[in-house]
Amino acid sequence: MKRFIFAVLAPAALLAGCATPAYVSPVEVTRFTGAQPNLLGSGTIAVRPAPGVEPDSWDYTAFQTAVSEELRQLGYTVTGDAGGQVAEVRVQRFVSHRGGGRSPVNVGVGGSTGSYGSGVGLGVGINLGGGSRPSEQIDTELHVMIRPSAGGDALWEGRARFSATANSDYADRTAAAARLADALFSGFPGRSGETIEVR
Repeated sequence: MKRFIFAVLAPAALLAGCATPAYVSPVEVTRFTGAQPNLLGSGTIAVRPAPGVEPDSWDYTAFQTAVSEELRQLGYTVTGDAGGQVAEVRVQRFVSHRGGGRSPVNVGVGGSTGSYGSGVGLGVGINLGGGSRPSEQIDTELHVMIRPSAGGDALWEGRARFSATANSDYADRTAAAARLADALFSGFPGRSGETIEVR
């Protein structure tokens, strides 16, 4: 019996030793603040899909939940349908292949240039450089714009994005959503126009 167990476990140990380490990039965050920063961080706010986003998509639901939780921690009262402000949420996820090329992951949205011309709604892949890694990585981007519900210019907008190999815990949409939302709203509202990295 002991010889049989050794014969089964030895190949498994060899495979574990050859497993490619997971890679997770820092989160790149860019934020822009409008002319009335005093209106941010309090009152009621509704979290909604940005124009063109499928509200029932798995990606949107995970990110809506993560963004809502962050807004509550900032001091907002998150409401269902109506509020003094609205947070429009857009998410893009792509699989980048080792041989080149990208394909969307459960994304039914288009690009956005943002009200400040920041281009923060555009999905951008991150080059991991050399080293051994799985053949695929997942590039995930979260874009949030806060507006007065009555209309007018955006009060705030921000983008957070990072890459993770497919064998990372952050390949999971819920984990990715929590990490991006936390980074995006860290130190809210942030210095307007500044791009930072959050690890």
